[in-house]
Amino acid sequence: MISIEDKDMETAYPLSFLFSSNIKILLFCFCNSYQDAAEKDVKRYERSFKKLSPAHKELLFHLGLKYQRLRWCISMNISFIMNMLEAFEPPFDMSQCVDGDCHDCAEHMHGHSHADTINNSELLAQHCCPEEGANTRETENKKDEEVHMVGCSQPAACNLGISQGEDKSCNDGKDASAAANCQDTDCFASSTDENVTPGHRRAPSLPLDVPPVDVDKVRCIIRNIVRDWAQEGQIERDECYKPILEELNRLFPDRSRPPSCLVPGAGLGRLALEISSLGFVSQGNEFSYYMMICSSFILNHTQEANEWTIYPWIHNNCNSLSDKDQLRAVSFPDIHPSSAGITEGFSMCAGDFVEVYNEESQESAWDAVVTCFFLDTAHNIVEYIEIISKILKDGGVWVNMGPLLYHFADAYGPDDDMSIELSLEDVKRVAYHYGFVMEVEKMIDTTYTANMVSMMQNRYRAAFWTMRKDASRSKAKKRQ
Repeated sequence: MISIEDKDMETAYPLSFLFSSNIKILLFCFCNSYQDAAEKDVKRYERSFKKLSPAHKELLFHLGLKYQRLRWCISMNISFIMNMLEAFEPPFDMSQCVDGDCHDCAEHMHGHSHADTINNSELLAQHCCPEEGANTRETENKKDEEVHMVGCSQPAACNLGISQGEDKSCNDGKDASAAANCQDTDCFASSTDENVTPGHRRAPSLPLDVPPVDVDKVRCIIRNIVRDWAQEGQIERDECYKPILEELNRLFPDRSRPPSCLVPGAGLGRLALEISSLGFVSQGNEFSYYMMICSSFILNHTQEANEWTIYPWIHNNCNSLSDKDQLRAVSFPDIHPSSAGITEGFSMCAGDFVEVYNEESQESAWDAVVTCFFLDTAHNIVEYIEIISKILKDGGVWVNMGPLLYHFADAYGPDDDMSIELSLEDVKRVAYHYGFVMEVEKMIDTTYTANMVSMMQNRYRAAFWTMRKDASRSKAKKRQ
């Protein structure tokens, strides 16, 4: 087994395409737009406050300080995002965007493909998280941001690349001290109407008109960090991931020869890492470069547990028990990924699940497939199930956990995206058609990227099952 403690270890396949200057320029634009959108929210709060009567203003005098604290928290989130982007090679080249010529940056990401499996931690959650009170999860599967990494190989041994270099934590030194005292002092009482507290960086100002849905993706990733990599997300992980891990442990008692497990829609990578730590050759599959960059940073650039700090709940004033709860800091990762006991062969394949795994080379390649909050990201869920059956070995198992909140059900756009929305009964019937036999079935109550101290909790009654691909039934289907 290859030691993952070796910090000089190189990743087997550097993300030269995903971290190219053009992609990073676009991400810097999104970063900047996130800050601008957040500042607009704070200014809206301030305008409403100014409309109060003098007596009401006096009663709520503390809100002015809260708004300045919000700005400071926003600047800390920006500092983390900037540090994350700057950690990757090649270095970011601002000269490509100097003269306002950033509107064409997005064009460079289309039409690319990459034939390598990205080893050691690159991923993205297909399920994006809702703001508090929302009734849907935002999908990351947008046509205009596809990055297809096709032609992934079957599971193979690889290293977990752990990068050395400068510790770029935005929480060391006096910044950490300021963060610790933020709730208890009047450190912002004399702040001007600047967007960023002195001493903290603002994202480069780039003239790109980013749609609100893309700005929300940054906020979504911040909340997904809590779900996958913070101690605060342990409750959700116990609800969602623990039943899966326990089932895999039961199904594969002998892991002297590590069984292979595919995790489509791997999010920020925690579930794929946990499966690898059980003794599986685990491969996550992800679609979005947003999540891939973030997961790679956490997995490959973390020097110690709880190295980074973000403020994930600052963008929603509703259902807060207190301002302190809304402005609270969250540290991550709760574990040092390179010390998690990852099995040799842990990898990540970027790209669309259908395009990557519908290849002949993937047929009967996997002992297990785990889908967690993934099935309802499909345009055509029948196609997902067909491919899962195709890539499993005879006798292989499919472990699923999640609801059926179809992401494209309300896509009334000019493209008129296809969306096949089946009941749970129909989903199981389709699975039976493709040779699956139900072994375990139950419903599990859980949340998704929930603020655990909010007055409102959106809970899913998620379907959990284990199905096994039956050899004889599968062969019968091939003869039809």
